[in-house]
Order: sequence, then C-alpha cells, then structure tokens
Amino acid sequence: MRRAWQSVLLHVALVAGAVVALLPIVWMIAASFMPTGEATTLPPKFIPSNPTLEHYRAVFTRLDMGRYLLNSTLVALLVTGTSLVINAMAGYAFAKLRFRGRDVTFRVLTAGLMLPVQVVMLPLFLFFKQLGLINTYWGVIIPSMASIFAIFLIRQYATAIPDDLLDAARIDGASEARIFRAVVLPVIIPILATLAIWTFLTTWNDFMWPLIVLSDERRYTLPVALANLLGEHVQDVELMMAGSVLTIMPVLAVFLFLQRYYIRGIMAGSVKG
Repeated sequence: MRRAWQSVLLHVALVAGAVVALLPIVWMIAASFMPTGEATTLPPKFIPSNPTLEHYRAVFTRLDMGRYLLNSTLVALLVTGTSLVINAMAGYAFAKLRFRGRDVTFRVLTAGLMLPVQVVMLPLFLFFKQLGLINTYWGVIIPSMASIFAIFLIRQYATAIPDDLLDAARIDGASEARIFRAVVLPVIIPILATLAIWTFLTTWNDFMWPLIVLSDERRYTLPVALANLLGEHVQDVELMMAGSVLTIMPVLAVFLFLQRYYIRGIMAGSVKG
C-alpha cells in the first residue's frame, strides 16, 4: 500500500513538473495566433478569441524571417555534419591509435573543458579578424567544427571496441580509413546520433557567437534576428511570439523525430561505462 502511494505521488509530481514546463510553450503558441494586444491582457489567455495568421504573414513579409530561417538551417547543418566527422575521427584516434604524445595531448584537451567559453571569445574574434572571417558564415561555423566535449565522449565510447577486432582487420590488409569506416562507425552510431542532436540544438540556439561575428543583418541567424527585432517591436507581443514559435519548432521537430536515437545513445553509454 505504501509503495502504491509513493508511485501515485511520484506520477503526480512528474505530471505537475511537465505542466509547469509546457505551460509557457503552450501560451507562446496561443499568443502567436491572438489579435494584436490580446496577449497582454490579464489574466493571461490560452485560447485566442479570434485566431489569426496575420503575425506569421508579417514575420515572413515584413521582417524577412524566411532568410534568417535559411541562415540558421545552413549553419546548423554544416556544423553538425562537419563536427560529427572531425570529432568521430579524433575520438577514435585518441581511443585506439598509438602515437607519440597521445595521452598528454588528450589531457591538455580535457583541461580545456574547465575554461568558460566566454574567456576565449575575444582572442578568437581577434584571430578571425586577421583571417578575414568576420561577418561571414565560416566565422560562425569553424569554431564549432570540433568540440573537446564531443571528442572526449566519443573517445570514452570507442575504448569499448575490442583491440582484437581492429588487429584482425589490419591483418586482413584493411587500411585505417577502411577500419574506421567499416568497423568503428557502425559501433559508435548511437553516440554519434546523440551528438548530432546535441550539436544541432546547440548551434541552432547559439546567440552570443553569431552576435559577435555577424554585422550584416542579411546573415543573421534566427536567435540574433529575433533579439534584434525585439528592440524594434517590443510592444508587438504577438508578432514576437510568432517569431519565437518559428525559432523553436524546427529543433523541437528534430528532437522528437530523433529522440529514440538520443535515448539509445545515452543508455548504451551508461551500460558501457
């Protein structure tokens, strides 16, 4: 009986937490369909009195949100694709390849995890300025093409691959590139799927670095463009909510579509650990 009550209380707490977490999102979606001025009424409304798509039309026609959506998609896809390739190869090399200075280099890299990202932004900006990459998409993409955390995660995952399996492939005459492609990649797919979701979401929602690097409004990503529009349309709450919905819906769709791979990667990593 006591265990049953504990289960009920646990489920009630989980449902309450889910409601609290989802309530702002539900209101944001509802507000994006409300007529101008209705979102600021008290108490807050969750059902539009006269639903309208006017704010979404304005977002694409008056605010050129379609261009910002394309910018974010381009940056997020390029960062995700290139980072998976680079981080996967680096993580495998640190886990299974033997070369001079491997362990020392890995320790130095992992020490970099303790540095806040904000500390390196100024020297990175000055370095990119010398390279002529300021106000370019590559200036946004290149710093995210390799991640110490991702390399560390893949390296820890790849250590579980048996050395005998790799040695057998080498004896059969397989090159290191073929071993990585045919033997290693199928094994580390779960962790790669997890990193793909994490990288895409992080890049899509990144605000600070694109804000620093990009000065041309035509190259703005969605978070930067939305923050810029907030200063111009601070009174138009419904318009801003429509822009916010367009910002979160793509990443929410990606996460819901790939969540089974995300959970599988986490569970597999925990078992291997």
